[in-house]
Amino acid sequence: MRFRFRTVGALAVALALSLTAGCAQDGGTGSSSNTVTYWLWDANQLPAYEACAKDFEKQNPGLNVQITQMGWDDYWTKLTASFIAGTQPDVFTDHIQKFGQFADLQVLEPLDDLGIKDSDYQPGLAANWIGQDGHRYGAPKDWDTVALFYNEKMAQDAGLTGEQLGNLSWNPKDGGSFEKAIAHLTVDKNGKRGDEPGFDKNNVKVYGLASKGGGYADGQTQWSSFAASAGWSYTDKKRWGTEYQYDDKTFQSVIKWFFGLAKKGYMAPLSDYNSQSNEGNVQVAAGKAASSLDGAWMISTYAGFKGMKIRTALTPEGPTGKRATMMNGLADSITKNARNKAGAKKWVKYLASNECQTTVGRSGIVFPATPDGTDAAVAAYEKKGIDVSAFTEPVADKKDFTTFSYPITGYAADVQALMEPAMEDIYGNGKPVSSLDQTNDQINLILSQ
Repeated sequence: MRFRFRTVGALAVALALSLTAGCAQDGGTGSSSNTVTYWLWDANQLPAYEACAKDFEKQNPGLNVQITQMGWDDYWTKLTASFIAGTQPDVFTDHIQKFGQFADLQVLEPLDDLGIKDSDYQPGLAANWIGQDGHRYGAPKDWDTVALFYNEKMAQDAGLTGEQLGNLSWNPKDGGSFEKAIAHLTVDKNGKRGDEPGFDKNNVKVYGLASKGGGYADGQTQWSSFAASAGWSYTDKKRWGTEYQYDDKTFQSVIKWFFGLAKKGYMAPLSDYNSQSNEGNVQVAAGKAASSLDGAWMISTYAGFKGMKIRTALTPEGPTGKRATMMNGLADSITKNARNKAGAKKWVKYLASNECQTTVGRSGIVFPATPDGTDAAVAAYEKKGIDVSAFTEPVADKKDFTTFSYPITGYAADVQALMEPAMEDIYGNGKPVSSLDQTNDQINLILSQ
């Protein structure tokens, strides 16, 4: 998910040069006039989209969809390189944090003529893909929220029921019942729990909460639910904000409390985290952590842990009296220099249709963006014996829940590049949260350019 300043600058320059020279115009994707090339990153979703492609090809004789799947890190590296080399796919799965920069670099095709209506999708999903220039650059694909995955046996051993874990609250002063639960789930090497006298925070056998790293600039599966339930928002506007608010005292109090869980020994230290080999779900699977905040896209992964029953609970109620979760949605975008643009538009329109999204929903892998697609997914999960209400309830219940999006601004890659080390310095090195004042000034200076 990370770009560096140098990478961004190089990308912008290289793209400018390639477009000026016309290289991208002549560049090929290996596709022919009757082929639409499509890239996605999630291997679990590949069979569902292959089924959609099969149906699409039946309805559009002479058109073939060629799907390429690759892992997350390779995906963005190769996509970036393909824009420069002129070998980009016709269509690709896009992320809300990336599209603003791609739109600015003019490598995306506007999708205004596809007839995408906000009302056809879950609230907010379609509107997020309108660029600052007023054009649409993504067709809604799916959505996800965040919940607390926990090891049922560890919870039972701690005397905590699913009902109790689903009704927790928190605050930045003493952590509320959420912190008490996390502390009680923590066990040191002598069998002492985190809230018992004699607990040894330096020799923990099972952490109450897994480490998901510093959370970069968004904290999606780390601190975002707490910050939002305390009333904080990333920027001054819902979309295309001009100023970030990491210098806000409420936000800084949330971060101080959240990373303070690690200081108390209740949450795994940053040194235990590795995005490649020791993610939060791995820590839970290994029995090193009793719970982990994670997204809906991980439901099948947690459900597949052998010899282990994993349940889910709602994010805790915050000081505002509401629970909060980020609601992110992916989309499909067409590249500006797609070789088969007409075929690409037909394919993207089909991908965004209720027909394809219901097909995807039946796979029980992801929540599609249309309500019918979502219903199909819920039914498929139920058929597998998986309760997904901790993810769907926040979307359905506007009274008790707040859902919010990734921050949508320009220079997203630069914001990430500044926030990643800043947050890890606080989490891993104990740097004061007030250090975010300077980082916030640097970010807002960039946005003001």
